[in-house]
Amino acid sequence: MSNGRFRALPSSDKTVPRRVGLISDTHGLLRPEALEFLRGAEHIIHAGDIGNPEILEELGALAPVTAVRGNNDRDRWAVRIPATAMVKIGSVSIYVLHNLAELDLDASKFHVVVSGHSHKPVVKEVDGVLYVNPGSAGPRRFTLPIAVGELRISGEAVRARIHGLRI
Repeated sequence: MSNGRFRALPSSDKTVPRRVGLISDTHGLLRPEALEFLRGAEHIIHAGDIGNPEILEELGALAPVTAVRGNNDRDRWAVRIPATAMVKIGSVSIYVLHNLAELDLDASKFHVVVSGHSHKPVVKEVDGVLYVNPGSAGPRRFTLPIAVGELRISGEAVRARIHGLRI
C-alpha cells in the first residue's frame, strides 16, 4: 500500500494498455463481484471509507494498493492511511482523495483525480483533467448503483470506465 508519498510504478510496454482498478466506499463490505472485476489490475486505488483493514489486505492479494482515508475511517487502524495520495502509472499522474469538495491543490498538475464519498459514479473531464469517482462498492445508499471502475492507460492517454455490479 502506498504511504501517501508520490509513488511511480515502472513503465511497461506502452503498446499494451495498463489497467488500474478503482474502488471506493466499501464501508467494510468487499463484494465478491468487486474482487472479480478488480482481478487482473496492475494496481488498485481505494478512494476511502474503507471500513476495516481486511479490505486492504484482500485487495493487496490482487495487486499493489494505494488507499486514502475516508471520513468514516476513524478507527485506530486507519490512522496510518493518508488523507491524500499520488501515484504515477507510467507517465500518467493520479491524485487520490476521498471527498472531491476538499480538493485544495491545482488539479491541472495531474492527468487524473480519483475520489469517492458521494457514492455516485462519475467520469468527467474538466480543463484536461479526468475526474473519476467509481461510486460505492459497499452497502447500497439510497437508489445509487453499486459500482467499481477502471483506468486504461496507454502512454499518456487515459480512459476511465465505471462498471456496475449486478447485486
